Amino acid sequence: MVIKVFLASSSGSTAIKKKQQDVLGFLEALKVDYAPLDIACNEDNRMWMRENVPVEKKPTNGIPLPPQIFNEESYCGDYETFFDAKEDNAVYAFLGLPPPPGSKKAPVKQEEAQEEVEDDEAKGEDDQPVSEQEEEDE
Repeated sequence: MVIKVFLASSSGSTAIKKKQQDVLGFLEALKVDYAPLDIACNEDNRMWMRENVPVEKKPTNGIPLPPQIFNEESYCGDYETFFDAKEDNAVYAFLGLPPPPGSKKAPVKQEEAQEEVEDDEAKGEDDQPVSEQEEEDE
């Protein structure tokens, strides 16, 4: 599966350029295979992107702005939904990709281990006052 990122190589908007760089930089950091597809120089890419962004996701003027992200033919989202997924640590789910080996299991184990430590600490705290009381009683 290849992630398709529709971009505008010659955009005059610095906001769009920054969003595009943010998406590409993050995908590169995660080592996700992606294909940057230019909509500024390639009419076929522009038309395909416009036709395949769901109607409910298009802005009021009907023309979606880059970056737009797809997993093959399946629409993933725009920059805002990508950013939300990034903030929620859900980029792989957003992209429709399986997480890399060990990425989901490790946090769960850490949480379970943390809960066990907290449980042990709670027991230790409960035991402490009891033994202090016994010493005071004697």
